[in-house]
Amino acid sequence: MHKRQKMNPLKWIGWLFAPIEKNSAFFVFMFVLGWLCTQLEIMPYYLRGRGAKPYELSLPELFLDIYVVCAILALIPRKIRIWIKALFYIILYGVALVDMYCYERFESTLTPTMLMLVGETNGQEAQEFMQGYLSWDVVKSNVGWILLLILIHILWTVIRQRLSKLRKRMILPKVNPGFITGLKAVLGCLVAWLLYSSVCQTWDNKVAMHRLFSCDTVGQVEHELTKKDQAKLYVPVYRLAFGLYANHLASHQVVQLKKASQLVQVDSCSYRVPNIILVIGESYNKHHSQLYGYEKPTTPRQQAMAAEGSLIPFSDVVASWNLTSFVFKHMLSLYAVGDSGEWCDKPLFPEVFRKAGYQVTFITNQFQPKAKEAVYDFSGNFFLNDPSLSKAQFDVRNARTYRFDDGVLKEYDALSKQKAEHQMVILHLMGSHVDYRARYPQPQFRLFTPQMYNRPELTDKQKRILSDYDNSLLYNDSILFAITQRFMDKDAVIIYVPDHGEEIFDGKPYMYGRMHGANIDYRLARNEMEIPFWIWGSPKYRENHPYGWQAIQAAKDLPMMTDALPHLLLYLGGIATPLYRPELNIISSEYNKQRPRILKGVTDYNTLKK
Repeated sequence: MHKRQKMNPLKWIGWLFAPIEKNSAFFVFMFVLGWLCTQLEIMPYYLRGRGAKPYELSLPELFLDIYVVCAILALIPRKIRIWIKALFYIILYGVALVDMYCYERFESTLTPTMLMLVGETNGQEAQEFMQGYLSWDVVKSNVGWILLLILIHILWTVIRQRLSKLRKRMILPKVNPGFITGLKAVLGCLVAWLLYSSVCQTWDNKVAMHRLFSCDTVGQVEHELTKKDQAKLYVPVYRLAFGLYANHLASHQVVQLKKASQLVQVDSCSYRVPNIILVIGESYNKHHSQLYGYEKPTTPRQQAMAAEGSLIPFSDVVASWNLTSFVFKHMLSLYAVGDSGEWCDKPLFPEVFRKAGYQVTFITNQFQPKAKEAVYDFSGNFFLNDPSLSKAQFDVRNARTYRFDDGVLKEYDALSKQKAEHQMVILHLMGSHVDYRARYPQPQFRLFTPQMYNRPELTDKQKRILSDYDNSLLYNDSILFAITQRFMDKDAVIIYVPDHGEEIFDGKPYMYGRMHGANIDYRLARNEMEIPFWIWGSPKYRENHPYGWQAIQAAKDLPMMTDALPHLLLYLGGIATPLYRPELNIISSEYNKQRPRILKGVTDYNTLKK
């Protein structure tokens, strides 16, 4: 009868060290590679050296991630494992080099837009890029540290192979097996402690990463990244995976939009208003507009136009979201919040106008594909920058952005030489996008100073930010006035609508920017969703369309959400199409005044206590 062999518990514990033992070089070099990237690629780039710090949990998370990979590799036969590790080396070193290069050249790590641009690049463009950007300076930058690590790894591999051959020729003293077992057990205990500590520290980030990669749409991804506990994609390979994932989701919605474009049907068009101009602003807190009762003169020109009767401010308009990309999709799509399906299941209104015979011009000071743009911009513009969708929607587009919004006027003046009899013009401004002090030319528009604000509850820095914000609105006022002057002698209407509002120290907590919590109360809606909205009519328009102007005046106090805007535009264009819904047109007699205004898809603004 065979005796039952007892298992040494020390060997069980020692097995925890086995994945590192079998893949020691892989573990060490990939750990160093990850650590280099986390320490050198500090985001956002503009805060490098100004308070921004590396990801604080990089060491425990690197240990956990690389250990898990080593544990999987340890289960694979050695001959196959060697080739798999070689493939991993090529991928991980390659991605790290590209990521670090992008950080040094474009001031950003890998983004979805970078991958989108790569996908649209042909061979000749790629060759020209390599010739123009690869230089000795790149090697001397932080990219050089990764190249040095690769060189050390190669040298180590060569030396290790030679030492291995030498060992076979040498007679080495035997080591007590018990000592080896005990040593591995000690190392196994250390690994167990490190694993436990790493899991405890990084579990929340792993959960956040799972949420991020479980999103079904680019919009959901963007919303996920606004959360305080958003995933930290702390190493290049995660950023590559995320970029590929975001592009996959975007391509799905592009396909849906292309299918939706087949629904565009125009029965007739009367060109009721020959020139329709939609001006989309940015981050405009309605309660900092003099036009809406703010005590400081931030909108003197708009105020004057309202006083003379050419500009009608609407008093009860809200944005559907406090994120530009969501609002942009809702404002351009004929989908309305509350409809079944998604925004990309309905056509975009510019395509309807173009099919009706309007020349459609789109000039944006934000949505040009840029390598370092964040996912928020990618989410807002991927469908506008798709070549076939752009061609279907726009006759005229600009190809660059400007530091200040007067560049939009210059672009329009240059492109308007191609003007047609019937125009649909969309001007997308930078407006009051953070950083506020970078949104207006100084000193000519620096009217407000921190000393002018009697706000003892604010710090000096907060007062400076507040004054910069108000100055950006003053500059925006001059831009809007200049736009109206370009259509003074035409039969035209101009509609101004910002994408959303902005927190600017109006109520506790005193902050600026936007809060992205799930809970929407009136305090948040007041600052971030209530927006200015007005319609300007040229002298010719008011003379030729007295009843239309009266309808606009009569509607100024009706409740509205900006996702319904396309139906007002279709009416102004006189476009007869099955896609038009009069219950969503604020100046129609059939307008639904009781329609719920659902903010962020969850809260009806009409039910919030003011």
